[in-house]
Amino acid sequence: EVQLQASGGGSVQAGGSLTLSCAASGFTFDDYAMSYYRQAPGKEREGVACFSTSDGEAYHSRPVNGRFTISGDTTQNTVHLRMNDLKPEDTAVYYCAAVPSVIQSSLASQTAYRYWGQGTQVTVSS
Repeated sequence: EVQLQASGGGSVQAGGSLTLSCAASGFTFDDYAMSYYRQAPGKEREGVACFSTSDGEAYHSRPVNGRFTISGDTTQNTVHLRMNDLKPEDTAVYYCAAVPSVIQSSLASQTAYRYWGQGTQVTVSS
């Protein structure tokens, strides 16, 4: 059974930090790129960051670049999203997702992602 078990998240004041983690099981972690997407109320889901397990490359979307850092631990089949200098506009439900690396190792297409976690709420107050 495939699982993307999310942890972390919560509420924080602007300028604070949080770390999200996503533990994967049920598929070959090294064959997948791992990403975080987020969806704010009334908005479309957007890509946040992507980690390529094959080469360790990381990509961060423009709104979070320089504040968020995605990393992966292939020994633990886990990906982390460290979020610093959080802003109220970062408030959203954050989803972990996995896509076969042979298809893409980026945020280019949400529909390419095969597995999705259940989502975790991040709330940033001003």
